[in-house]
Amino acid sequence: MPNTGPAYARAFMMHREPLSTLLGQVPDDRADFAPWEGGMSFQTLTDHLAISSERMIAMLAGEALSKPEPAQDFAAAKARLDATTETIRTELENLNEKELGTVIEAFGGRQMPTHTLIDFMREHEVHHKGQVWTMARMIGLEPGLFIKLG
Repeated sequence: MPNTGPAYARAFMMHREPLSTLLGQVPDDRADFAPWEGGMSFQTLTDHLAISSERMIAMLAGEALSKPEPAQDFAAAKARLDATTETIRTELENLNEKELGTVIEAFGGRQMPTHTLIDFMREHEVHHKGQVWTMARMIGLEPGLFIKLG
């Protein structure tokens, strides 16, 4: 576990940046591609990750969780995801060691240390990022490295 806010921010951004880059390469006319019936499409996955990001920001701030409306199109879903990126980076960078250990109320009323919520949300994003990588290959794209090193 990283023990500082900046380390958490770097770990999160190592995954978010390649995800945003790949989503920018998905053609708008493939936004509704889903790998199986009932599976999430590029647009749905992008919006799901954006909404999850918004919810994490709210939980870190101790705010009530809202149920936002889905994005109207792929461009709006990508814009929503990108809009959360700088906010998450800033929020994580500003957390100190004491705040990382503070127990907060997370989704479903669960109580957990802040660092556990951050780890959970990063792993959630990594899980779905793997789906995006597979889906991109299915439509003929060649994704870059799944993580930004350095």
